[in-house]
Formats: sequence, structure tokens, C-alpha cells
Amino acid sequence: MQENKPVYVTRPALPPFEEFTESLRGIWNSQVLTNNGPFHQQFEKELAAYLGVKYISLFANGTLALVTALQALRITGEVITTPYSFVATTHALWWNNIKPVFVDIEPEYCNLDPEKIEAAVTPQTTAIMPVHVYGNPCDVRTIQEIADTYRLKVIYDACHTFGVTVNGKPVLNFGDLSVMSFHATKVFNTFEGGAIVSHDEKTKRHIDDLKNFGFRGETTVVEPGINAKMNEVQAAMGLLQLKYIDENIEKRRQIVMHYRELLKDVPGLRFLEDMPGVRHCYSYFPVFIDEEEYGLSRDGLYEKLRQYNIFGRRYFYPLISQFPTYRGLESAQPGKMPVAERITEQVICLPLYPELSVDPLEVICKLIKD
Repeated sequence: MQENKPVYVTRPALPPFEEFTESLRGIWNSQVLTNNGPFHQQFEKELAAYLGVKYISLFANGTLALVTALQALRITGEVITTPYSFVATTHALWWNNIKPVFVDIEPEYCNLDPEKIEAAVTPQTTAIMPVHVYGNPCDVRTIQEIADTYRLKVIYDACHTFGVTVNGKPVLNFGDLSVMSFHATKVFNTFEGGAIVSHDEKTKRHIDDLKNFGFRGETTVVEPGINAKMNEVQAAMGLLQLKYIDENIEKRRQIVMHYRELLKDVPGLRFLEDMPGVRHCYSYFPVFIDEEEYGLSRDGLYEKLRQYNIFGRRYFYPLISQFPTYRGLESAQPGKMPVAERITEQVICLPLYPELSVDPLEVICKLIKD
């Protein structure tokens, strides 16, 4: 590996350029750029079929999809969620004037800890919004039992879980809604993009109204909506990406297997194994550093790798609850979430993308071992 050539935590998987320009030619010929055009309609249909879901609504990005999902279910009051995610998860609550209530994570896969949820329920709680962190499914059955007991809605932030299944069932089919992201950093990208998965035609129509200013038909506005539509360029990209997604996921799997083999005996370093019965998409490869046993802190390793132009990312650091915007909340106070507070100081995600070659991967592992 050339030392002056940077290796980033991710690089977007892209289809052949010639295929994309051919799609662009179709857009130029139709002169339809947005508003549920032919590429949008085709992508929505093919994406739903690939993912094994009945109803899916495409969005310009995942954050708008999160904001709209909360609107679609008319969520108010308080929502129980995780501090261990990207800030958009909690921002979507704040933009809807909803109070986030943070609950600690479980230590094995870093998902919302079901055993901590019930204690956080109050008369103002209306929903639970967990995240399938790194694409590892939450304990969906226990979360649903709690939601049913307290009559709460469940909206999953499923932005890491493209194509993930649990015992053959798409993880997107759990909960009331699931929200996806097709950002450039994700396993599946449309440059920017997102989606909401729903389970009945009425809810899908409601979501589609909301993302298009509330219009139903040419002259009727049925509710206050927003402009969150996916355009034709994004949809055309999505259609091409579907052709290569299985190949790209398999490449990611092989890279993860290589990492695991090379790093399996490093003292003080832990990584995640595949979950039983789960088909993974290998969104990230996080490792967790025990400073005392490893002999170097996570931040020390992070800086060491940067010296060799290797740019890992501390996903997720700091916790959302530690940002100035949210740290005044009662649930965000230090000591309230000891597992999340420990994990956020230990985690570093190593480079992972389909075209990552063996040479830089082995250099990364050698640096970690040394």
C-alpha cells in the first residue's frame, strides 16, 4: 500500500459509468425530473420486491424520511430512543417537537436494551424509536411486546439494514414503520436518498401525501406536507444499484471475514460476530478497544492509523446525549447510561467497502497488532 494514498472508512459503490449515462439519456428524453416520474415508479416497485416488503415510499434522504414517519403516525410527547446513533435519529424527534428519552444500550451488539425500556415509560410516552445499529437487528419481539403492553408505536431507524433478514423475514417488516437511508456512505446508495416501509395501503398513501406538500391530486391539499420527494436521477441510480447489490454485499462479507481472521487473537480488541439466523449486509466493521488490556486507547489507535493515512471513524462518538443540544435532558445526565458511555469511548470502525483490497486491509491489521 502506498503510504500517501488515503484509505477512508468507506467509499461509495457505484455502477458502471456508461450504464448511468444511459439512464441519464432516458431522463433527458422524457424531460421528467421529479414528481413520481417513470424511474421513480419503477425503482419503488423493484426495490419493494428485492427487500420483500409490500409498501415502500421513496424519499430525498433518510432524515426527511424519519421526520415524515413521525408525522405520519402523529407521534407527540415523549419517545424512547437510543443515545448510540447518528444525530439525525434524535434530530427528527426534536424537529417534531417531541422529547427524546434516552435509554442505555446492551453491550453485545450496541442496540437499545429492551430490559431498560419499561422503566423509561411515562404517561407522555407515545413511541419507541430503536436503531438496528451496524445492521444488527434489535430484539424486535421483546420491543413489540413492550409496545403492545403500553400501546406505543414502534418506528425503527433501519438505515444500516439494507436487505437484512431475521430467520428469513425482512427486518423491515417489524414495527409500525421502518426508515431507510441511501446516503453515499451506506451499503446501498442513490447519492442521497431514503425510504419509509409501511404495512398497509392507507398508511403508504398518507406518507406519500405528506412527502409531496400534502397534495392528493392536482388541486386538493389534504394535510400540511413537506417536499421530500426522490428525484429521477436518484431513482435511476437506485435501479442500477439493485443490479449489483448482492455482489457488493458478498464482497463486504469477505472483507469482514478477513478482518475477523487476522484480528481474532489481538488482546483487548473485540469485534462483532454474525447473529444467529440473520442475513447481514455488513454495513460497518466496528472494533472495541479495552485500553488496559490492549495497551493503547481507542483514540491512540485512531491517531496512529491516521499517521498512515488510514481514516477510521468513531461511530458513534460522542453519544447523541453528550452533544450540547441534548445534554440538558434528564435522561442524558452522566452515569445514566453506563454501557453506552463505555462503548462510545472504545469503538472505532475500520475501513470497509467493496473495492477495499487485501493489501491495505492487511496493513491496517498489522498496525493494530503492532
